[in-house]
Amino acid sequence: MSLDIFPISLAEANAFVAQHHRHHEPVVGHKFSISVVDVFSIDSIAAQASQVCGVAIIGRPVARGNDDGLTLEVNRCCTDGTRNACSMLYGAAWRAVKAMGYRRLITYTLPTEGGASLRAAGWKLLGERGGSNWNTPARPRIDTDAALRGQKLLWEAV
Repeated sequence: MSLDIFPISLAEANAFVAQHHRHHEPVVGHKFSISVVDVFSIDSIAAQASQVCGVAIIGRPVARGNDDGLTLEVNRCCTDGTRNACSMLYGAAWRAVKAMGYRRLITYTLPTEGGASLRAAGWKLLGERGGSNWNTPARPRIDTDAALRGQKLLWEAV
């Protein structure tokens, strides 16, 4: 198996997320998305989509305080379990963001997720953030999964 990074449309990345992500749904928008593909399995460019092993969707930070114009966020990183695919996506996302002139790339994980792929890609753990739900009287939100409430771990590409 030989893995390589390819661009992917938001619709294709969201379809992969809908099929494979453990606890998140597809996203509404993005700046760009990338995929990791088993290149030895590709007979043609048209067959590329069926050989996708993982995707990363990069967009503006969800938290307003991080949306400074120089920061982007990995809003979704999802693989089918292929070894090293996740760390490849995080590394490629940081290289792309840096090449575009951004200065910072962040992502969040649940405390139950170890972060080995992030550390392998050179990311640093900044610590715990959040902890409450986003429901307010002015902006009602419905939490669909109680497991997603609570503290998250903030990571930064360096």
